[in-house]
Amino acid sequence: MKRNRNSKMEHTTLTSAALAGAIAIMSASGHAVALDEPAETDAPVQVSYPKFQTLRFNEDWSGFDPANGNDYWDDIKHMKLNDDGSVWVGFGGEFRARAETWESFGFSAAPTADDTFALGRVQLYSDWHFGENVRVFIEGESAFSTDRDLPGGIRGLDADTLDLQNAFADFILPFGDSDDKVTLRVGRQGLLYGKQRLVSTLPWSNSQRSWDGAKVMLETHGWQIDAFYTRFTPVSKYDFNDWNAGPDFWGVYATTKLGEDKSIGIDLYYLGLETDTAVTFNGTMGIEERHTVGGRIFGKFGDSGFAYDAEAAYQFGDVGTADVSAYMFATQVSYTAKDISWSPTGYIGFDYASGDDVAGDANVETFNHLFPLGHAYNGYMDLIGRQNIMDISAGVSFKPHKKVLVKADFHNFSRSESADSVYNAGGGVLRATAAGASDDVGQEIDITIKYMVDRHLTLQGGYSHFFAGDYFTDTGADEDIDWAYFQAVYKF
Repeated sequence: MKRNRNSKMEHTTLTSAALAGAIAIMSASGHAVALDEPAETDAPVQVSYPKFQTLRFNEDWSGFDPANGNDYWDDIKHMKLNDDGSVWVGFGGEFRARAETWESFGFSAAPTADDTFALGRVQLYSDWHFGENVRVFIEGESAFSTDRDLPGGIRGLDADTLDLQNAFADFILPFGDSDDKVTLRVGRQGLLYGKQRLVSTLPWSNSQRSWDGAKVMLETHGWQIDAFYTRFTPVSKYDFNDWNAGPDFWGVYATTKLGEDKSIGIDLYYLGLETDTAVTFNGTMGIEERHTVGGRIFGKFGDSGFAYDAEAAYQFGDVGTADVSAYMFATQVSYTAKDISWSPTGYIGFDYASGDDVAGDANVETFNHLFPLGHAYNGYMDLIGRQNIMDISAGVSFKPHKKVLVKADFHNFSRSESADSVYNAGGGVLRATAAGASDDVGQEIDITIKYMVDRHLTLQGGYSHFFAGDYFTDTGADEDIDWAYFQAVYKF
């Protein structure tokens, strides 16, 4: 029997409703002129707004003229600070509210494994431009949670009371052809590369990742090449996040598009990681120095509706005195029927990450997924990480309305190596292995509905169920897990 949590559920629901209501009110007030209505002038101007990005500093508002806009926030997106407009500042942000409910968290039947709580996040930024060569971007974040009584309580993923998400300066130097330039970025910054399988700010989390350091960005002849050296800044829930606490993280990431129609994308990368405290992989403990080399190819097969994405990476280095030799690869093929009503899209995928075949020996073969967005690839519940895992997935999505997206995903998980454990999306051990345990980890289904009210406001809800496999039966608690959520996101 599940314990009675009505009073807490009512409190959380009211809190979530208040947050979502505030966002809805802001959305309504943010449209003095509706987006699909012309501005009240004799000669309406067609306005093209930059698309909101996961990393807000990647948005380009330099060519935007508020005088031609029809949105409530236009005046603060590009504010000229001198006569010729070479010095300007833009402001923006995000408000997000989410309610979550869990049953049998941790595969447990205990009353403490059921909970309902609310999460909220506020992000505000200012983007300063001093001519074409100097830029300063500052973004603050406050993330908070109502009481979360699940094991682990309120985590760093849930709360970051008041902190700097980004605070950096760019120094930009054009050279060569008209589009060629090199940029030096110094300060706190978000890192996000490729499909975010290995490097992501983790936007789904209530508090996002950031790094302190320097990055050189080269744009030339269709290539974007980044070289960076940083230190990860883990979240300190109620204090200022301190870069001294994190591991060193550095690398080079290059991407380009090939072919006459630029339909083939290529990513090539090297990533380095070194901890200053001991870590453990399947019984082997020590300071970790790990190097990752990899590549990705992606694109579409002309106008056929077929698309593909494939990525592979190999890791070497050491953990203490043990040698690292690990790898992963991931593939996905999709098809979109553009000429059919609701534009259905289907996909199949296969993910594999190596595990350790002998515990505690002189070799570490468990793949380290670094700083991933596992949420998008190994199940929305974030139970399973890309370490010692094989994931066969399939899904379908369709649009019953131009503003509504419905998506269903299925995952079948099994262990790569029987001698190694099952890991979660954060890289921690979800359940330690035991002698003779099955490799069948389980299956997950995810149902998602997203409604884009307008360019500012998005509503999203979902339900997921994890069918616990024989591995959990063989190693302890084995209850199936249910998770449902609703969130509202307002960006400006």
